[in-house]
Amino acid sequence: MRITEGNQIMLLRNGAEYFPTLASAILSAKRVVYLQTYIYALDETGLTIGKALMQAARNGVEVNLLLDGFGSKELPKNYVSTLEQAGVQVMFYRPKISPWTLKKRRLRRLHRKVAVIDNQIGFVGGINIIDDQHVFNQIPPRVDYALQITGPLVMDMVESVNQLWRSMAWLNLQRVKQHADDDKRQAITQVKTKGMKAAYVIRNNVLHRRDIEIAYLDAINQATSEILIANAYFLPGKRFRHALVAAAKRGVSVKLLLQGRKEYFLMFATHAFYPYFLRAGVEIYEYRKSFMHSKVAVIDGDWATVGSSNIDPFSLLLSLEANVIVLDTQFAAELKQEIVTSIAHAYHITSDAWAHESRIKRLLSWTAYGLMKFFLSVIGYPND
Repeated sequence: MRITEGNQIMLLRNGAEYFPTLASAILSAKRVVYLQTYIYALDETGLTIGKALMQAARNGVEVNLLLDGFGSKELPKNYVSTLEQAGVQVMFYRPKISPWTLKKRRLRRLHRKVAVIDNQIGFVGGINIIDDQHVFNQIPPRVDYALQITGPLVMDMVESVNQLWRSMAWLNLQRVKQHADDDKRQAITQVKTKGMKAAYVIRNNVLHRRDIEIAYLDAINQATSEILIANAYFLPGKRFRHALVAAAKRGVSVKLLLQGRKEYFLMFATHAFYPYFLRAGVEIYEYRKSFMHSKVAVIDGDWATVGSSNIDPFSLLLSLEANVIVLDTQFAAELKQEIVTSIAHAYHITSDAWAHESRIKRLLSWTAYGLMKFFLSVIGYPND
């Protein structure tokens, strides 16, 4: 994990803050835009961002849009054609989908939500290009976060998005433009001397297979006072579970804010770990007010992360993910307040309350967990 200094990082809350900021940055672009996302929906938000991308392309900006083949499978082909006709270069990551075939390569998805504009401004978070104010059968908005970043950390993002784009272009037999080294020098010379320490941490299936998990584990194992984790899809492996319990047993306050509205049956597998965590003194809260899509954490008041990675096998073992680690007390305090506010509106799962849950609910949790372990073994990952 490479830590850089002198970064300016702003927390963006939900789509209400993220989408206007992203659209404005795209419209202000002069040279090149990269946008990589899991879901791109053709709703009001998708149309707004699409208009910005097309206008940038018409202004002579190189616009590169990379979408996941599964997450964005419902994006109409005629709209993709509209983008391309305006000059936007569009590619899909793993467009072949085989829901009934358990093959690792088909299950490896582009789950990152990253944008880089002119090698000067970067965006990282958990927010897809989808309207979070009009959500079917849910109370809006989704609780989620993104970061706006300027400073030397952006160049780490540039190298990452550029490398992935080039790899996809090579696979699709497409040409890519060569960018001058002036981009890097320009980005570095505009960095202010004061700013935050931060690291851009990715997960891929080659050289960075466990980087995000290791970053979490290092911070958890060194924690001395408090661990706050807000995560939508929480199904940690053995090492992660043991690290949290060990922290709680040495006196660290450990609080988990988890999704209380289950979208998929396999999400019930999370409940299988509740007794284990509760016995160790880990506090568990379920956010049921609306849909929580957060993937954030604050540890000891000076370590924080915001990104796309859930703490589950799909994020930690299969998908392409991107998180930012921020080492700054002021930023950590701001993010902590967000998590604490959500906890205040969440349902506290106590040992007594869980003991009185129905046998059917407990049976569902172990059934889901068993299916998840079987699934992982079938695709070639050992059960832990």
